[in-house]
Amino acid sequence: MLTQFSRTELLLGKDSMERLKNARVAVFGIGGVGGYVCEALVRSGVYQFDLIDDDKVCLTNLNRQIIATRKTVGKYKAEVMRDRILEINPDADVHIHKCFFLPDNENEFPFSEYDYIVDAVDTVTAKLALVMKAQTLHIPIISSMGAGNKLDPTAFRVADIYQTKVCPLAKVMRIECRKRKVKKLKVVYSEEQPTRPIEDMAISCRTHCICPPGAQHKCTERRDIPGSTAFVPSVVGLIIAGEVIKDLCKTK
Repeated sequence: MLTQFSRTELLLGKDSMERLKNARVAVFGIGGVGGYVCEALVRSGVYQFDLIDDDKVCLTNLNRQIIATRKTVGKYKAEVMRDRILEINPDADVHIHKCFFLPDNENEFPFSEYDYIVDAVDTVTAKLALVMKAQTLHIPIISSMGAGNKLDPTAFRVADIYQTKVCPLAKVMRIECRKRKVKKLKVVYSEEQPTRPIEDMAISCRTHCICPPGAQHKCTERRDIPGSTAFVPSVVGLIIAGEVIKDLCKTK
């Protein structure tokens, strides 16, 4: 029978499509990278999602985030992504968590029900907590290293964390993972030297923050505000989605 996933089934086969349909994928961070991960996964036949993000769509997200439009500015990213997923596949089962993941609240998530974890968050603390939780419960995980301050989408690679180079975030993660005796971690990282953003206060969130009052994570609190483009985070997200699909389709 012809379905919206028929073209994908021509390549992956019926058994793989059934595995994707039954898999529950948790995406932590629904931003420039995570949004494209969700987009590709739902269009590939994944039905069950957990979306974790406490942020709202900001005007400055319009340059790169697939969920960001003039109509969605000010709305919770997790809610916007949920609605988009359901517009693509009304039969999808989407759980949203409007919070920022940290070790303190990890027990609020049904990790034992996840078949795959996507780490698209920004902080090392949250990344390490996700990695350790995944390792303890033997859940496959893939982590996005830095996509900000990059201009070359062809410089991204899929590798184990201990095989990475150049990327500053990957270096920190290597050190911390080694301390915690993490044996392996699949990541997507760039071998491009990061570009230093132009220091122009006229266009900086540092002095012109437009986050709504009461926002838990304002731009002014960030140590660095990275520059970004439409064509780098999207590529990272699609690479990650491809790896998730490939891993979920493997026979056990």
